[in-house]
Amino acid sequence: MSLIGFDDLYQQADSLGTPVPVAVAGGDDRTVLEALRAACDRGWVAPLIAGPEDAIRQTAAEAGVNLHGLTLIDTDDAAAAAVGRVRSGEARLLMKGRIATPALMHAVLDRDRGLRAGRVICQVVLMEIQPARRRFLLADTGICIHPSLEEKLDILRAAVEVARRLNAAEPRVALVAATEQVAPSMPETLDAAEIQRRHQAGEIPGCVVGGPLSFDLAYAAEAGGKKGIAGPVVGAADVMLFPDLLSANLTVKAIMYTANCRFGGVLQGAACPVVFMSRADTTATRLNSLALALRLVPSTSG
Repeated sequence: MSLIGFDDLYQQADSLGTPVPVAVAGGDDRTVLEALRAACDRGWVAPLIAGPEDAIRQTAAEAGVNLHGLTLIDTDDAAAAAVGRVRSGEARLLMKGRIATPALMHAVLDRDRGLRAGRVICQVVLMEIQPARRRFLLADTGICIHPSLEEKLDILRAAVEVARRLNAAEPRVALVAATEQVAPSMPETLDAAEIQRRHQAGEIPGCVVGGPLSFDLAYAAEAGGKKGIAGPVVGAADVMLFPDLLSANLTVKAIMYTANCRFGGVLQGAACPVVFMSRADTTATRLNSLALALRLVPSTSG
């Protein structure tokens, strides 16, 4: 079964019944406030927005966003304040607003007051190519620069968990590299071969793993036919696990800006899902990311 898409995620969020409290780090951004207004009006979330109150109110006034039902937390340390609301139980989701990623991650990873959960924190993006009706997850697209083999395994598990929440009973995982050939000159192919070996040994249950596979082999069945390469993951990947941040980030942003697609992203591995996308993203993308994150909250997801 293929992954469900954003239409289904929106329907699920519309049927929650009780809004989910979300703590937002950095609210003086038009697209952040517009997305929160829309999500609040649909009954998805009860926002707690941390940041300088005057700046948030000014931004809202300039954008024409009504702040009714949106709680403002006046602070110069938006990251710490938002993370603190999650730790206290006042919020069950964290959202990155107008704040630099290092500042947010510093608060999330704080050993005493953060949201550590003993796992690698990584960004998982749900990509929906609309003309092809094709959906897949990409990881890690935002946090781990050069993940080790063990970190890649944790990222794989996190992405598989998201895929399973999106109704893929046995997600098909492509270990993406520049080539399907294992070569010592390309260390990422060695890692892919080792992950494949561990999967075949039964160490990575609940999914199907293929790799190393180039992007075209992971995405398009016709590429496999032309190259004479077959397998359950070829042309059918639910998850694409990239070898490093550079390859993942370049790939996901190239698709975002050139394809007819919808997308949204979350951080996995923290104590709660984190709505996490670029400061350059649109209102629609932020709303997509909220819908995805709501699906991942265990006590409120369907």
